Amino acid sequence: MNTAGLAAVAAASAVAGAMNSAAGGGSFISFPTLVFLGVPPVPANATNTTAMWIGQAGSIPGFREDMRRPTARFALAMLVSAVGGIAGAVLLLHTPQHAFNAIIPWLLLFSTLMFAISPWLLKIMRRTGDVDDVRWSSAVPLFAIAVYGGYFGGGQGLVMLAYFALAGMTDLRRMNALKSVLAFINNGVPVIPFVIAGVIEWNIAVVMCAAAILGGYYGARVVRQVPPRAMRVVIVALGTATTIGFFLRQH
Repeated sequence: MNTAGLAAVAAASAVAGAMNSAAGGGSFISFPTLVFLGVPPVPANATNTTAMWIGQAGSIPGFREDMRRPTARFALAMLVSAVGGIAGAVLLLHTPQHAFNAIIPWLLLFSTLMFAISPWLLKIMRRTGDVDDVRWSSAVPLFAIAVYGGYFGGGQGLVMLAYFALAGMTDLRRMNALKSVLAFINNGVPVIPFVIAGVIEWNIAVVMCAAAILGGYYGARVVRQVPPRAMRVVIVALGTATTIGFFLRQH
């Protein structure tokens, strides 16, 4: 990729980092930018996942007051997230480029819809009850979410929050804390098979990582000045435009 392309990727990653710190949805910017600049879909996804993963580490200490002593159920959830992330990454690596290219618009559509309906999901979650009881009804749904996270990951956090609510959790702050830890694990372990397979564009990943960190630290201060509802409209609009662009790109 030439200098102009790297500059465009850096700018997109900085904006993505700011969005992720403030509201989420940064991959609607960073991943499509890579694809539209000519990076094949599978390496683009692997590179984007690797570059953005480190940015999630900063959110975990911020939830330390909401974490409780690890339980056996939480340990199981972390294990399921790790195994599912590996499985999703391996599935991605065995997906032909043309097939993944055809799937991308549907994945983006799902991500956009999840982001659009998230206020409704959060209202459902804000109910009274036992805030500390994590009733893991089954490891199967969590594993499915983890596989999706390792394969693509867009909207994964919202799906995870919805699952926690269905599993019996009611404390939204604790749910967010668990989600941050599990998502960090789930998005980190795919880097291992990506490195082994050699699909990460490291020259691009380094630029993206640095820009995302700077964007997350400095840009979020600006983004947070935007009213949450307006920010959500912008992100949903970006997701919609990106989804339409990928659908049109197939024709």
